[in-house]
Amino acid sequence: MTQRPLLLSSRYFFGSLAIFAIVTQLIIHVQHGFDLVNYFGYFTNLSNIFGAVILLVGAYTLAQQRTPSPTQELVRGAATVAMTIVGLIWFALLRGEDLGALLPWVNGIVHILMPIVMVVDWLVAPSWLRITFGQVLLWLSYPLVYLIATLLRGALTGWYPYPFLNPAKVGGAGVVALYCLGIFGVFLVVGYGAMVASNRLFRQAAYPSVAKPQR
Repeated sequence: MTQRPLLLSSRYFFGSLAIFAIVTQLIIHVQHGFDLVNYFGYFTNLSNIFGAVILLVGAYTLAQQRTPSPTQELVRGAATVAMTIVGLIWFALLRGEDLGALLPWVNGIVHILMPIVMVVDWLVAPSWLRITFGQVLLWLSYPLVYLIATLLRGALTGWYPYPFLNPAKVGGAGVVALYCLGIFGVFLVVGYGAMVASNRLFRQAAYPSVAKPQR
């Protein structure tokens, strides 16, 4: 059974911690004279902000003893999948990269801790809404928009947030396309897993006001 007070406090704590880490690193980023827009060009930073807001809103919803809306649940699923991918990509492709000005403890929070927190939150308090595969595909709209915007901006400015998106560093646009297809394949698998887990693990006790959940 989900322990509501523990879920409430953990959402507030980890949501606030992620915001603190992002803001701390932003200050350092500016102090080093780096481009402010580039800071928000990292999928990691955007997704951590996304995840933190979802946790804080979810905590507020619990505190008000309200049931999340269907839209809120779908957006939480999108944030969970995105943060899972942040952790997987960091482990598979970026773990050995130079951190530059990124503080080690911030790195640990945004690349390791927060992905784990978002997954655990999704498993401990699965969505009361029955997730469909069509909604899983909808979750892909966020990384798709990010990817298009990043590649277009990179072509214009020459700056790419990650080496695997830079044609000059990986051997051409074709290789970048393969990376993107591979990452979207992982997104699809993770999204499908999140759907299955939520639909199987739902416990009405987490949201007692749900009289007839859409399952």
